[in-house]
Amino acid sequence: MSKLNARIPEGPIDKKWTNHKNNIRLVNPANKRLIDVIVVGTGLAGGSAAASLAEMGYNVKAFCFQDSPRRAHSIAAQGGINAAKNYQNDGDSVYRLFYDTVKGGDYRSREANVYRLAEVSANIIDQCVAQGVPFAREYGGLLDNRSFGGVQVSRTFYAKGQTGQQLLLGAYSAMSRQIGLGRIKMYNRHEMLELVVVNGKARGIIARDLVTGEIERHSAHAVVIASGGYGNVFFLSTNAMGSNATASWKVHKKGALFANPCFTQIHPTCIPVSGDHQSKLTLMSESLRNDGRIWVPAKKEDAEAIRAGKLKPTQIPEEDRDYYLERRYPAFGNLVPRDVASRAAKERCDAGYGVNATGEAVYLDFASAIERYGREKANVEGIQNPSLEKIKELGKKVVEAKYGNLFQMYEKIVDQNPYETPMMIYPAVHYTMGGVWVDYNLMTTIPGCYAIGEANFSDHGANRLGASALMQGLADGYFVLPYTIGDYLADDIRTGAIPTDLPEFDEAEKAVVEQLQKFIANKGSKPVDYFHKKLGKIMWNEVGMARNESGLKKAIQEIRELRDEFHKEVMVPGELNGFNQELEKAWRVADFLELGELMALDALSRTESCGGHFREESQTEEGEAVRNDAEFTFVSAWEFTGDPGKAILHKEELVYENIELKTRSYK
Repeated sequence: MSKLNARIPEGPIDKKWTNHKNNIRLVNPANKRLIDVIVVGTGLAGGSAAASLAEMGYNVKAFCFQDSPRRAHSIAAQGGINAAKNYQNDGDSVYRLFYDTVKGGDYRSREANVYRLAEVSANIIDQCVAQGVPFAREYGGLLDNRSFGGVQVSRTFYAKGQTGQQLLLGAYSAMSRQIGLGRIKMYNRHEMLELVVVNGKARGIIARDLVTGEIERHSAHAVVIASGGYGNVFFLSTNAMGSNATASWKVHKKGALFANPCFTQIHPTCIPVSGDHQSKLTLMSESLRNDGRIWVPAKKEDAEAIRAGKLKPTQIPEEDRDYYLERRYPAFGNLVPRDVASRAAKERCDAGYGVNATGEAVYLDFASAIERYGREKANVEGIQNPSLEKIKELGKKVVEAKYGNLFQMYEKIVDQNPYETPMMIYPAVHYTMGGVWVDYNLMTTIPGCYAIGEANFSDHGANRLGASALMQGLADGYFVLPYTIGDYLADDIRTGAIPTDLPEFDEAEKAVVEQLQKFIANKGSKPVDYFHKKLGKIMWNEVGMARNESGLKKAIQEIRELRDEFHKEVMVPGELNGFNQELEKAWRVADFLELGELMALDALSRTESCGGHFREESQTEEGEAVRNDAEFTFVSAWEFTGDPGKAILHKEELVYENIELKTRSYK
């Protein structure tokens, strides 16, 4: 085990980033044209990075497995993006955003990175407005804001319930301009399957054309991994079905440390699981917790009657409803952080108060908001003594303007009108705070290999605050990586183009082809999804919302056995050289079966509760998390040794000089 150097600049925290930018090396415009950069992934982080690097003059090769960058999973982010502009004049500041993020992450994030994130957040909004992103505006013309979990200010900028889509279109438009100029070469329907390391430096990738099946070599002076998170290791998650961990896992196996893999976020407002037929889950944006009130019946017999179809939620009077978040956390109410809200929902459902047929759902109710907005609208329109029906009519229009597409999506899936009947929600896997370890410059432990956005671990600690994923992705891509990568590439202005006929490319391609051939040649009897679903159940049951020592040890053993069975029994139909989605899935699930074991190992080694990592052995009598700052104030960064169960732990000690370490309280 070693202690890691994050290369954090010296000086006061509010001067670190400025001083660092002033002192790092630059590459002049003429020399940038001599340098190639590969960007793997074209969501918000990858798309903004590719556009920015190309605008600066680098030659960029961008890869996405979708048919277009517009299909990246960033499009599914709905609620908004945080920025410390204090438009609401409610006390927000760069420091407050920094503080909320560190506290929300349960004091397991790197101070310097989080402060930088808060510092550049305002620039992101200006950049996106300049690109034409249609943020919501208030009456006076300023951009509107709403609140998200874990904060007491309104700092979340939004475009109805389509914020991720609109931001991605902004980044894509910037990319498209550079593609048109020939500075970005776009490789759609390509998947990175291996990193190529030459003389200790990342110098290219092996990719597969997903349409033709052709294996390709691509070289560059640096490789940027922007491929998102690994939530689909649980099979059922809010991630797109294609989202996977392959790019991150391949760089890990080539020497990049993997940090905090057990820090997985469970989102509290997802449409509940309805049966084994599902292949993914649908997220209801956290923005809904601004106006929706979460409750379950206060009487267990009422919950039982609802589950049996004998009672409707609208028939339960106010005095018989338990608004449990408002009861337990009065200061933050329904806007507690995601990990707190998720565990509270699980506790109520485990106690027998769940409200759908499976007993695993709670209500998200907009009746109060509709009435409140309706009365405000009636006053604005000068309607004297409006009837309750008129109030509801006016209120529904206001709610529709703010959340209409989300309500429409819910009704299509559940076949219930959420304006009339409370939504049903339950926690589900959403985001992964862990990822590839990076230093302050966003470089992994492989020189020349960078990781940005959800692919790295750096900014969120043990729990991500809502609306911070879009913020981090765009901060890394637009305002951090374009500066820091130049410091490394300054040494490559005389290197020349990297040839692809080097022995390292030969070896990497050979390893990829051999593994693909094994899958095709395997005479198994079970499809890929059989193994993925089994892995998902192990992960959810033992490495999900709550973990304990015996369950984690059981998970490790079961995953090892499942991995052995997978390589013996998986059946991959079709051909190697051609379009073959089962082959794509087999490769990705093979990586999940290794990553899942490392996640369980990491959770087993961290004998404390913090953020999204809840060890049942470390809780108060009220069920709140108990951290162990004396022993675990560090980042767990794991080194691959050939066997996920024998990974070597390295530590990055976390030093808090600007924020006091204390127990989180949202009461």
